[in-house]
Amino acid sequence: MELIDLTLIWIGIIGLGVFMYVLMDGFDLGVGILFPFAPDEEGRDVMMNTVAPVWDGNETWLILGGAGLLAAFPLVYAVFLPALYIGVFLRLAGLIFRGIAFEFRFKARTSRYLWNWSFFGGSLVATFAQGAVVGAYIQGFETEGFRYVGGALDWLTPFTVMTGLALVAGYSLLGATWLILKTEGPLQEWAYGMAQRLLSVVLLFFVIISIWTPLAEARVMERWLSNAQWLWIFPVVTLAASLWLWSSIQRRKEGVPFVATMTLFIAFYVGLLISMWPLAVPPDHTFWDAASAPESQLFLLIGVLFLIPIILGYTAWTYWVFRGKVRPGMGYH
Repeated sequence: MELIDLTLIWIGIIGLGVFMYVLMDGFDLGVGILFPFAPDEEGRDVMMNTVAPVWDGNETWLILGGAGLLAAFPLVYAVFLPALYIGVFLRLAGLIFRGIAFEFRFKARTSRYLWNWSFFGGSLVATFAQGAVVGAYIQGFETEGFRYVGGALDWLTPFTVMTGLALVAGYSLLGATWLILKTEGPLQEWAYGMAQRLLSVVLLFFVIISIWTPLAEARVMERWLSNAQWLWIFPVVTLAASLWLWSSIQRRKEGVPFVATMTLFIAFYVGLLISMWPLAVPPDHTFWDAASAPESQLFLLIGVLFLIPIILGYTAWTYWVFRGKVRPGMGYH
């Protein structure tokens, strides 16, 4: 009998990687989505400079989560890649366009507007595709064993379009509160206004998806009804975080709106995990069904346990070095 459940440890590691990615790359994708709506070109310069030192490091968590999923749960890839190939391709293409925009925008003169749209379009497509993939995971996959037998576009449904748009709104809110933290003056005031409007949009999407998901997916409805005696805490946390965010915007706090928005994302993320647990490939296959051999999990775990403190260390150091406000004329050139 195994004394330690390695599969459970790997679920925690991958969950941490995905969660850190959502929070940390979420705000810089949100800044890109807000890019066309900035007050002026100088404001766009400052917006890009707030994320330029950290955006590529933020994506380390995506690599950790993705590589860990492949190593620890290889059978998941047997379903996810053919089922979500187009969505994953769109996401990666969006990230590539966004990355190129960082390198070329400040060097361009007559073509700068093209890189503005590249930064915006890449961020928007990558975010929407990510949200649609999450929606596809919720609605499940048509499989025979661990072989995907559905169509190439089965992932694209009205529900996944809704989850994609919801994540666009959520990342935009995260980006707006990041700009409140990192900017000042007219741009900060603009960010306060955007955050206030986006909070209403995010809460609207939250209500719609919270109603739609259990009505569309019987297993989610059963999970929430069978645990209703304590799951009520998540709507309460969501409401409390929303009120906290709204109040901090009204009182022109700078750091609190970003923390309150992260609290909203934590509540959404934990709620999703509870709704889907322990399914790796809905509607039939658990993480234990999809796990690799314990020997493989242990071998890879040794390396990851060294890697995670290094990632946490250089991430903390980067944010410490680039702390403080970003002003016009500073930053990425």
